[in-house]
Amino acid sequence: MAVQGDDVEDWATDWDHHNPVWVDNPYPIWDALRDQCPIAHTDRYNDGTWLPLRFDDLSEIAHDTEAFSSQHDGLTVGQTVPRLRFPPIHNDPPEHHGLRRAVLPFFAPKRIAAWEPVLVSDCETRMERIVARGSGDAALDYAQHLPVTAIAAILGVDPADGDQFRSWIVDVLEVGARDSTIRDNALGELTVYMRNAIAHRKSEPSDDLISHLLQSEVDGTPIEDETIERMLILQLIAGIDTTWSSIGAALWHLATHDDDRRRLVAEPDLIPTAIEELLRAYAPVSLVRRVAKEATVNGVEMHPGDSVLMSFPIACRDPEMFDQPNEVIIDRQRNRHPAFGLGVHRCLGSNLARSEMNVAVATWLRHAPEFRLAPDADVRWSEGQIRGPRTVPIVID
Repeated sequence: MAVQGDDVEDWATDWDHHNPVWVDNPYPIWDALRDQCPIAHTDRYNDGTWLPLRFDDLSEIAHDTEAFSSQHDGLTVGQTVPRLRFPPIHNDPPEHHGLRRAVLPFFAPKRIAAWEPVLVSDCETRMERIVARGSGDAALDYAQHLPVTAIAAILGVDPADGDQFRSWIVDVLEVGARDSTIRDNALGELTVYMRNAIAHRKSEPSDDLISHLLQSEVDGTPIEDETIERMLILQLIAGIDTTWSSIGAALWHLATHDDDRRRLVAEPDLIPTAIEELLRAYAPVSLVRRVAKEATVNGVEMHPGDSVLMSFPIACRDPEMFDQPNEVIIDRQRNRHPAFGLGVHRCLGSNLARSEMNVAVATWLRHAPEFRLAPDADVRWSEGQIRGPRTVPIVID
């Protein structure tokens, strides 16, 4: 193929989402792969992992919960390494449904709207500091903080622990794919943290997700503490890293595309539409499925024990689904993107993510309508299943 990686000669048979070439700019790789095969494969992860490149194929897999199970162990270099699983995202129907319903009330639009003043206040405070300096890092000084504020408030944990949360997230989602010991150590520490939080809420109930789950039942049976621990770990990891990545990508785009930035400053009512397009263009999340029974997708035979990387970012740039898929069109009208996933596991926090992104971008542009990447800026992107910029040095003009 035309796009070469450091140690990858053929992405169709040996793709690697941790390769520096993929991490820095995966889009040419995806385009070239679509011309070569409908579904790529690699033996680098687990006992073999498939990579669908078309929206329709990914959608078919996402909706077939019998052949493609959510009960998997993630992706690890080499053979599959067992790990903790986190409900409801690692549950198949029907077990999935009751646990998901238990969490949904805390991500309903009315409840999310009630948190908006807290989100605005957090962004205002951080932007005042950045503007006073005249420079900063849109990822480190801004994007990574708002999701911590939001999730900590919803769960009922201390937002001051944000640095520790982010460290655990990196160990689980990025480093952990290459070193399962680091991943398991982080998950072990997270488990202890949530166990202590649950014990505290048992003695001091509050209006938060922990207290809500302690009082919830599924099919008339209280949810066990161990299950609640794992549900909380999932909400913390998923709620912080994905939105951190999306906000950072949106600000990176605006720092490098003057016309889009200036149009949103002039037309702030366009921001929600632009957010949908930025979500599509820079979708952060890829999930994993385990093949549970023989299946054929687009002529490709998959066998029990195989893994599938469900790359929603790739589906979001499928030219069969989107006109000019590699162009960011901030007033795009037809935009039914799968950035939040497909099927029964579609992100239950999508309302919260949209709210955070709208607040973050609108607040930033009010305070800093003119900004750009700093000279010689070193923009570093995360690797693995969650894609987003980890550093975005900027200067304010």
